[in-house]
Amino acid sequence: MNAQPTILVLGATGSIGYAVTENLLARQFAVTILVRNRSKAEALFPNQPTLSIMEGDAQDAELLKRVAANKSFIFHGINYPYNQWFGNMDVVTQKVIDAAELSQATIIFPGNVYGFGAIKEPIRENSPLNPIARKGQLRVAIEATLETAANAGRCRVLNVRLPDFWGPNVLNDGVRPVFENALQGKAIPWLYNIDIPHQSVYTNDAAEIIVRLMLRSVGTGNASDVPSDAGKSLTADAGRSSTNASDVPSDEDAPYQVFNYGGQVHTSMRSFFGQIAGLTGKPLKTQVYSPLFVSVMGLFMPILREVKEMGYLYQTTVVLDDTKVRQLFPDFQETPLKQALTETLTWFANHQLKTDFTPTGGVSAPNRTSADSQTETRPGLSRSIS
Repeated sequence: MNAQPTILVLGATGSIGYAVTENLLARQFAVTILVRNRSKAEALFPNQPTLSIMEGDAQDAELLKRVAANKSFIFHGINYPYNQWFGNMDVVTQKVIDAAELSQATIIFPGNVYGFGAIKEPIRENSPLNPIARKGQLRVAIEATLETAANAGRCRVLNVRLPDFWGPNVLNDGVRPVFENALQGKAIPWLYNIDIPHQSVYTNDAAEIIVRLMLRSVGTGNASDVPSDAGKSLTADAGRSSTNASDVPSDEDAPYQVFNYGGQVHTSMRSFFGQIAGLTGKPLKTQVYSPLFVSVMGLFMPILREVKEMGYLYQTTVVLDDTKVRQLFPDFQETPLKQALTETLTWFANHQLKTDFTPTGGVSAPNRTSADSQTETRPGLSRSIS
């Protein structure tokens, strides 16, 4: 096995950056994080001997270059509120590329589905891009910037596309009220349509896939040589697409690589919320906001104005096909849903509501349809893959 990589994590106190940092530290890797709030980082990552915390803003190009020096990987987990994307996400990405070029680091970029619009077919790594919203166009432009830099030899890039994610420390306005409200017996909010299938991923599972891809890219052998809590044996999914491993092109040496990881497709968000409520022992309550409500409130709230153009994601089932990455890591399986939800509820209870949490059994979902009673599925089911 080669020497362990050195990693800089940007966005470590955010959603996916937190999970990636936790995974790396569990493997006892040397990790540096650049954060704007040191005390917040120290509270999130206490007593970590392999962690170095640097305080500052990633938009400070010279600081970023100094912190990134001699790093083999830069995890680009920086994110901004929707209404601050333009002029920030594109600019900071260019600064990350400039920093990576100095040490020939590999940039790990958590991509998403925004570049594909309201696509009805499962998204493969080589599916054509077709953004229908401004933020989708920006994400496509950012990916193009990363790909151009990689192909020019300035750095290497692993683009790991993910759907919506949830888990400990996911504090965006779409996820935080789901778990906090469930714990308090309040209505869980959702947009537009709560009864269609929806794909999402537990951040700890996404982090495991990301770290495995990172280790694979530096030739450390089997990524599970240094196990983390998310790596588990995989029982073959008999319903998965019949694509053979030989059908998946090898791009291990390509400077720009794309991988999908889709987590699970929930039969409906009502069903998913019912499982969350069931663990709290409180009855399921939901509040579904209509397009008209979002349009009107968007006149007064900039963030909702930005959410409006992404409304198609709540009216269409957009699915990532992650057959390729699952074939790379056949021993991987998601954290069991009940365990993942319990871990997330416990985190929100302890850290956000400052209370204890003891899960109960069962599912709290009155008036559930027959579709809602189905089990959650993985994104590669043969009925969904063309």
